[in-house]
Amino acid sequence: MTSLLHIRHAAACVRGGGVIACPAEAVWGLSCDPWNRGAVQQLCDMKQRPLSKGVIVASADVADFAPLLEGLSLEQRQTVLNSWPGPVTWLVPHRDFFPSWVTGESAEVAIRVTSAPALSKLCRELGGPVVTTSANWAGAQPAKHSFQVVRYFGVGVTRVPGQVNLQGRPSSIKRAITGEVIR
Repeated sequence: MTSLLHIRHAAACVRGGGVIACPAEAVWGLSCDPWNRGAVQQLCDMKQRPLSKGVIVASADVADFAPLLEGLSLEQRQTVLNSWPGPVTWLVPHRDFFPSWVTGESAEVAIRVTSAPALSKLCRELGGPVVTTSANWAGAQPAKHSFQVVRYFGVGVTRVPGQVNLQGRPSSIKRAITGEVIR
């Protein structure tokens, strides 16, 4: 169980420009402030992933993504809303809502309203969304356990206690405009 003290400590790390590890729906994720370029760059460096690929942004509240959903048709918006909270990430036109270090070279941004308890608590404590991407080096197996996060990134990374759904799969990624399944 994730205590309020753990959440507050992780939130302080994120506010301070740090990268933390937090259990998401099916894998551990690395998270940081999406509006802090240095933090997003550090996260991508840790993963050995180019900043140009873009990252997923998760929140506990659909209201954090309201400006992005306004650009969708009523049917598209309803499809997205019906899938949340949960392990479905949607690619939507970014409308310059998030900075380029979040969207990468894409005209879209990947967003999700999470159902993961610890990640939801973190977002609520921060009052907004965080970057979340699997806690592993690019191309390696995502971490399903806290000890795997330590194997990848060492003991120095702040970890929010909790567990993932061990039978779960990383979030699916779909394109909201076309319904295309990317992953």
